[in-house]
Amino acid sequence: MIRILIWGLLLYIGYRIIVSLAAPKKTAEKPAGKMDSAETTHRDPVCGVYVSEKQAVVGRHNGQRHYFCSMDCLEKYREQLDHMPT
Repeated sequence: MIRILIWGLLLYIGYRIIVSLAAPKKTAEKPAGKMDSAETTHRDPVCGVYVSEKQAVVGRHNGQRHYFCSMDCLEKYREQLDHMPT
């Protein structure tokens, strides 16, 4: 009786392995809250993190928009500008 159970278990495991190898690979679904692949990203000039336009803190300098990951990075950037020679 135990031999039959063991053979049945081995056959089932073998069947599952063959089915998983033969099945087409599924693409991973996009987790909630992640950026869309078509969304434009910008590099934070202070810490180097890439942020999307929707989630970025925007600062302006000489008519140009700069994108930051946080207000802390924006403040550090402003401090760097204050210390630069004119």
